[in-house]
Amino acid sequence: MKYKSVTGTRDVLPEEQPYWRLIEKKIAEITALFGYQRVDPPIFEETSLFIRGVGETTDIVEKEMYTFRDKGDSSLTLRPEFTAGFIRLYLQNGLHMLSKPVKVFSVGPVFRYERPQAGRFRQHTQFNVEAFGEQDPAMDLEVMSVAWQLYAELGFQGLKFQLNSTGCPACRPHYIEKLKQYYQTHLHEICEDCKRRLERNALRLLDCKVASCQPVIATAPVISEHLCEDCATHFTHLRQHLDLLQRPYTINHKLVRGLDYYTKTVFEVWAQGIGSQNAMCGGGRYDGLIEQLGGEPTPGIGFGSGIERIILSMKEQKLQPELLPGPQIVVAHLGPNAEKMAVETVFKLRSSKIPALMTFGDRSLKSQMREANRLNAQFIIIFADHEVESGTATVKNMQDGSQVEIALPDLVSHLSK
Repeated sequence: MKYKSVTGTRDVLPEEQPYWRLIEKKIAEITALFGYQRVDPPIFEETSLFIRGVGETTDIVEKEMYTFRDKGDSSLTLRPEFTAGFIRLYLQNGLHMLSKPVKVFSVGPVFRYERPQAGRFRQHTQFNVEAFGEQDPAMDLEVMSVAWQLYAELGFQGLKFQLNSTGCPACRPHYIEKLKQYYQTHLHEICEDCKRRLERNALRLLDCKVASCQPVIATAPVISEHLCEDCATHFTHLRQHLDLLQRPYTINHKLVRGLDYYTKTVFEVWAQGIGSQNAMCGGGRYDGLIEQLGGEPTPGIGFGSGIERIILSMKEQKLQPELLPGPQIVVAHLGPNAEKMAVETVFKLRSSKIPALMTFGDRSLKSQMREANRLNAQFIIIFADHEVESGTATVKNMQDGSQVEIALPDLVSHLSK
């Protein structure tokens, strides 16, 4: 072949569409149930929005963004995540003037130049949920529950939250200083990336996946022991809410997420038996980000979930969606006059909201019957020139093999019944 899809992208073929339709349907139902409204920001924004919002020292900004200059010499970036764009949309369009909380969601593509692997692509589709303007831990619980309910209704088993608090600007600096002091005594044991993180973004040390760094991470100071009173109280109340609803969770001291803007709550939802990549989604609270991007001090919390990751996990757990319905009727024809009648009839059926297809070309009846079988049609209408002249058509039931002659004026009403 001369052309192939770009590395890290994929084609979604017809056999996978039932998964997409089911997930989209569940997202629409669950967001409506929780009172979230859909918005659709553009797929590219000013590059500075992501640098300032995501964090200059994150892997996303340093290594993964698709950035280009347009014909006006503006630096633009295909969105690598949704939250910064959501906040720009929230501020620009007056959503910040609405009563709080403002609860929104979107579904669309995101772009990151990273090493492709199972369930991870350079272009993938993400379901994103954000809630602005409320700091109550019950708001954290609600956002987390939107994700939980989606996976539960899709049939996933063994769901569990991974939970941590990353503190706030009042208590995090003290913890980071403790963390740096600890890592200074283990410099000979950590990878080169972690040596750079130690100077530029120490919290990300805990997120390293290199095997040689794991023993150092295991004995590192934990942030939950260095939270201020406000952060500790928030975290306690969130856990009490989860206990009340009997939602299982694990306190994961290594969970810091890969973005600079998180404060207090960070979380993931894990499902049972989906391979090495357990996390179905990730998110958390970002109470200082809206102010950082030009708005008034406003708390916020959200999560993102990759649709391709969900589908891969559904396949691993053998969760089969219902097949999309095929055509109920196939219209076959034998002869030039019969073909004209077939064209007229198939469009009449569609106007009556009856799914119908017609066969094309000069083919034998046997070939057209095979086509109807392949499409799993319920009925086949057979037009022959001599039947058209007599004003009738043959309607055959493909399930039991019975057939009847129907007058042409009565054909659509008969099939509607």
